[in-house]
Amino acid sequence: MPSFRQLPPSLRPNVRPRPGQPDAASIHVPVARAMVDCAVYCEGTRLPGKYTHAAALSKVHDLEAAGKDAFVWVGLHAPDDRQMQAVADVFGLHPLAVEDAVHAHQRPKLERYDNTLFLVLKTVNYVEHVSVALAREIVETGEIMIFVGQDFVVTVRHGDHSGLAGVRKKFDASPDSLKLGPYAVMHAIADHVVDSYLDVTDLIETDIDAMEEDIFSPTAKTNIECIYLLKREVVELRRAVAPLTFALQRIGTDHNDLISIEVRRYMRDILDHNIQASDRITSYDEVLSSLVQAAAGKVAMQQNTDMRKISAYVAIAAVPTAIAGIYGMNFDYMPELRQAWGYPAVLLVMVIICSLLFRAFRRNHWL
Repeated sequence: MPSFRQLPPSLRPNVRPRPGQPDAASIHVPVARAMVDCAVYCEGTRLPGKYTHAAALSKVHDLEAAGKDAFVWVGLHAPDDRQMQAVADVFGLHPLAVEDAVHAHQRPKLERYDNTLFLVLKTVNYVEHVSVALAREIVETGEIMIFVGQDFVVTVRHGDHSGLAGVRKKFDASPDSLKLGPYAVMHAIADHVVDSYLDVTDLIETDIDAMEEDIFSPTAKTNIECIYLLKREVVELRRAVAPLTFALQRIGTDHNDLISIEVRRYMRDILDHNIQASDRITSYDEVLSSLVQAAAGKVAMQQNTDMRKISAYVAIAAVPTAIAGIYGMNFDYMPELRQAWGYPAVLLVMVIICSLLFRAFRRNHWL
């Protein structure tokens, strides 16, 4: 029978180390390379000092044994398999959730593994640009995975724009929020992410307004590729925002044994903001679909105008071509062929007919 150490990490039971005893994986794996911050919170205050993830959990257990409310918040940025597994062994995280946290590219969702909630959030960032015509990307996305247990929070970030330093600083300065426990951290992060949705949608609306002016301006040249770019970015934004609504609804209604009433009230406020952002994105998608049709119609009208101009010039050019073709047949007996005024007369006839055709086309707005 294989020993515990011979089993692969995914098949090992989720056993937490004893207080003060670091796990073997954390010794050999440089978790610190992926760790952004690790803090212990007790009775609404962040305790001073620096901790490893194992030492922080051991400290929390000591405080709980003394009858105090405490939890640890560990923040990771793009950990690899071994680094994430080292943290998972300490906090008893489920292997399926750990795999999702490492490989990312997940849809927003909420899952429960025993007494641990696993929340996936998609982060968005507006890429500054001079104009949509010069932009190659308007919205970039990242991910934040949150593991929340009775006495711990583990956040895993993917993406350079999804930093949580501001959230942690604001959270550390709010004792009332700290007293609500680890699920208050989940609320603070979700609130930060959903607020960014509203900010990005406001900026996208500015791009859409500028696009509308260009499309419906009679003198502006229509660039339909810009509309397709903007529509693609709105679709990406919708994929990040819309699925989160269902996850937030579950937080507000389910898992009452884990989440306090006060935190659920705050989560319902985030749900309202997320629905507002989702409604905006849906309206933007409809507007851009209308702009695609309007742009296609405008391009078709421009092509019809160009074809009429080309046809008019072809008709004008056909007159001297036909006359020159007739007199170039080299017959001996042709009118005015032997007359001295024949050549200028033919040129004059060409000019008169072409001028009359030009005036007729201009009067009919073909030229």
